[in-house]
Parts: sequence; C-alpha cells; structure tokens
Amino acid sequence: MISTPGPLNGIRILDFCWIGAGALVTKTLAELGAVVYRVESRTHPDNLRLAPPYRPGTEGLEGSGYFASRNPSKHSVALNMATPEGRTIAARLAAQADVVASNFRPGVMARWGLSYDEVRAQNPDVVYLTMPMQGETGPHASYIGFGSTIAALAGLVGLSRATGRTPVGTGTHYPDHVPNPGHALVAVLAALRHRARTGQGQHVELAQLESTVSMIGPALIAAGAGQEPEPQGNRVDHAAPHGAYRCADGQWVVVECAESAHWRGLLRAFEADGERVDPRFVTHAGRKAHEDALDEWVAAQCERMSRAELLHRLRAAGVPSAAVKTSQDMVEDAELWARGFWQEIEHPVIGTMPISRTPFRRVGAPRPELVRPPLLGEHTFEVLEQELGFSRAECELLAHEKVAY
Repeated sequence: MISTPGPLNGIRILDFCWIGAGALVTKTLAELGAVVYRVESRTHPDNLRLAPPYRPGTEGLEGSGYFASRNPSKHSVALNMATPEGRTIAARLAAQADVVASNFRPGVMARWGLSYDEVRAQNPDVVYLTMPMQGETGPHASYIGFGSTIAALAGLVGLSRATGRTPVGTGTHYPDHVPNPGHALVAVLAALRHRARTGQGQHVELAQLESTVSMIGPALIAAGAGQEPEPQGNRVDHAAPHGAYRCADGQWVVVECAESAHWRGLLRAFEADGERVDPRFVTHAGRKAHEDALDEWVAAQCERMSRAELLHRLRAAGVPSAAVKTSQDMVEDAELWARGFWQEIEHPVIGTMPISRTPFRRVGAPRPELVRPPLLGEHTFEVLEQELGFSRAECELLAHEKVAY
C-alpha cells in the first residue's frame, strides 16, 4: 500500500470526497503519512476527472491535471454504490478506517448505509468528517453548490470588485483551496489527537459557508457597527498607494505604502523627492482622499521603467512590492524548486508534470515524496485482497458484475 513516512503513518482514511475542498484535506493527510483509499465510481466519476486543464491528446478520465494535482499518494477503489454489494464493501472498509471523509450534500452517505451512526456502530472510535455547503441542519441544509456559489453566499464576491463595477468574484479558489480544506484539516487532526488521548471518535462537521465567511472578518465587524463597507477593488483603508501598476515592458507590479517610510521610499525609487510632488499626497489622509489622482501619478511613474528596474529600485528603497506573476512563472520559480515545494512526477497518461507538496514542512527533514495520482480503480483488487481478504477469483467476479472494477 502507498504510505509516506510521517506523523500519521498507520492511519487509514476512507475518502469519499470529490471536487476540490475535500480532496485537498485527504491529499494533505496522505502527505503526512496516512493511507488514503479514494472511493470512486465509473458511472459517476469525480467531476475533476473530466475537468481541464489537459495536455493535447490526454482528454478523458485519466488526463485531468486538475484531478492529478488534488489526488497524489492515494489509492483508487472503484465501487458501484448503486449495488448492495458495493455498499457492503464500502461499509466493511469504513469499519476498519480511522477517518471516513465525505463532502456530499446531506443524506447521500445515509442512503448508502454509511451515516455516522451506522459507521460508528461497527467502528466506535471512527473520526467522521462531513463538509456540507451550509451544514447538515438549518433551513438551507439541502442546498447544493460549488466554490463559486459559496464565495457569493459568504460575501466574497460582493467585495471582489471596484466601486461601481460588476462583481468579479474569486472563482472556486478561495473557498475550495484555502479556508475549507484548511479548517477541515485542523478539525480532523484535533479529532485524531482527542481519540489518541481518550479513545473516543467523533463526527466533525465543516459547514463550508461558515468557514468561508471567516475570510471577510473585518467587513463583518464594520457591518456589525452599521458601516457596510464599499467594494474597493485593490484598495485598502490602511495603505495608499495600494494596487497593481503596469510597467514599460507590459509587465505589472504590486505596490503597497502602509507607512510614511514606504511613501518616502517610493519617492526615492521614482526619483521624485527633488521635484515638486502634489501637496495633496503629503499625508496618508491626503493620499486616501485623492486616491484616483494618486493612482494616476503612480501609474505614470511605473510606466517609465521596466518591471525588473522598478522592482530593483522599490526593494532598495524598502517599499513593499512584488511582481505580478503568472502560473508559468510559478512552475519555473527557482525558490519553490529549491525548497522542494514542487515535485516532478511521471504519469502514464499525462506524462511528466509538477505536483505541489504541502506548504509546511518539518524543519530538518526532507519533504515526503509524492506518489503519482491513481488511475480510476487502479487499486481496487489490491485493496479488496489485502484489506478485506477477497480472493482474486472473487475480485474478478465482482468486476464482471460491475460491482468493484
């Protein structure tokens, strides 16, 4: 079985998660040493298996880069959960799992005979994770959605626009990739810690709306005081200028002046300290009060230099700044490769590809080696034989009957 040395070595995860948020939770658990059995379906495959990006000629169930990035170091077990035999196999796997995880809408696991109470009856100390969009109780418990839906409900989309402009939102990225998997992971690890001390399992419910709402904390505090914040685009109250500016070579930089020292550094970088600067910009209050004019002036200065020259000057002057990079820049980033964040793997369909490791590491220890993401059902027979004691003949019969294949 695939197992990575780490603090969770020996922990077994039965993973019913699909799409993004849940898959990232179990990906991280796998990197920490857990054995993850990813339950999949051939008749209703994970949407990510059919989601781009693809390399030319790799379109299909096995070629999705999106799925690959979320599911390395896992075992794929293909079960037909529409059959009693498939549900029985899943229940037997759940009975010996340390963690059972799902992010379906409420009721799906219960229809398969895999509710928390049913799993706990066979596995009293199980840690059982569910990740419903708005919780398993309440008037909206049955509503379904994805990351972009959650972002809208949680107030992110309303704030992600410039004043007077159409909301642009954040796509699925913030809900699916930041707060929801992060909070769920902490909850599961805490539940495992509690079990290690007390012997007691528990049902952990992560309502993805509640998790995502935490991303707009300052706006919620302002609203609670009767001051509904206006969308500001790239602007923030505590800094000016604060935004993205185009350079002479068509590249972009981000600049943030949150302190007087930053503003003075910006003037030095622009070689503007010896020339007359608009007196409206002398104080932070003045810069905020005339931010449109300020942005026009900063943009004009940035357009005089290439990105490389501008960043050199800004950094030398102590101004918080950064290049606006592309995803290609990230894949080629020397710092990320040097620190072992990226690992190059060989996939039988996709070919050579970089996969990101967890963004934390144990200092002094190498990052764990990822195993390539599984093909659909690649480990079905192996898991049935080694974990449940099926013979090869029994596995082949189950495959013939389209129960486990």
